[in-house]
Amino acid sequence: MKTVAMVLFPDFLMLDMAGPLEVFSVANRYLKPEWHYQLTTLGTERGPLRASNGVQVQADLHIDDAAARYDLLLVPGGPGAYNQRFPPLFAWLKGAVPRAERFGSICTGAFILGHAGLIDGYRVTTHWNYTERLIKAFPQATVATDQIYVEDRNLITSGGVTAGIDLALAVVARDHGKKIAQDVAKVLLVVMKRQGGQAQFSPLMAAVSPQETAITRVQNYVLEHLDEAFTVERMAGLANMSARHFARLFIRDINMTPMAFLQNARVDCARNLLETSDLPLKTVAYKSGFGSVRHMRSLFAEKLGLTPAQYREQFS
Repeated sequence: MKTVAMVLFPDFLMLDMAGPLEVFSVANRYLKPEWHYQLTTLGTERGPLRASNGVQVQADLHIDDAAARYDLLLVPGGPGAYNQRFPPLFAWLKGAVPRAERFGSICTGAFILGHAGLIDGYRVTTHWNYTERLIKAFPQATVATDQIYVEDRNLITSGGVTAGIDLALAVVARDHGKKIAQDVAKVLLVVMKRQGGQAQFSPLMAAVSPQETAITRVQNYVLEHLDEAFTVERMAGLANMSARHFARLFIRDINMTPMAFLQNARVDCARNLLETSDLPLKTVAYKSGFGSVRHMRSLFAEKLGLTPAQYREQFS
């Protein structure tokens, strides 16, 4: 029997807790009793803990009363994970994780592990909206920005919210085989392996800075004229710079090349049209500046892991 402990703290995200625990609970239906997952919740407070949605949860045990060892130790995310500090929890995790067979986090729970000093030297992920914040906060960790979940040695971390279900299914598959995990996925009406990564849910391009500079003026012009043809030379001309100097400043300010910016902007434009309109793919490709459905399909596969038709079916 494998023991799974979920650590709870004020303002945790309910679905981060419930999703993975339901996976293990459903898996028990298909497993012999001696192979069952024994599920436990551990709290940082002895009384009820209020989740970010307002629901109160009474943990099974306070962390001070926890068992000496768990096979899998998980930390959910939520506003409490990235907006608050829990020194007693960090200290407890530092002592408990080395005794666990595996440990991990769901969504922004990676910040809890990070503040406990437990992700340095590991490859991890978190919700797409918080990857940059995680990168800046914990530079000694390698943050994957597009994966649904990431396994690195005895650490497993997942992207946002429902990705905790993917994480738990991966654990079940590793413990008991793919067939059991597939049976659980069917009960929960989810897929075993999603097409693409987190990029299909997040914009590829950040908003243009409101500060007016030569670079932002070019960015805004490009965004307003995506159906036109652009080269680095043409964009540099709009900024009255040489191509080399413009490219160097663009990379410095935007952290990507001018052509990568153009590609990302066109993909995001096409995504918006696919989500909000019934325009034919040919028209979407034209309005987004791809020139052809074939080119658009190629960029979608590279950036999102989906075809434009699959994206429309999934998100419109």
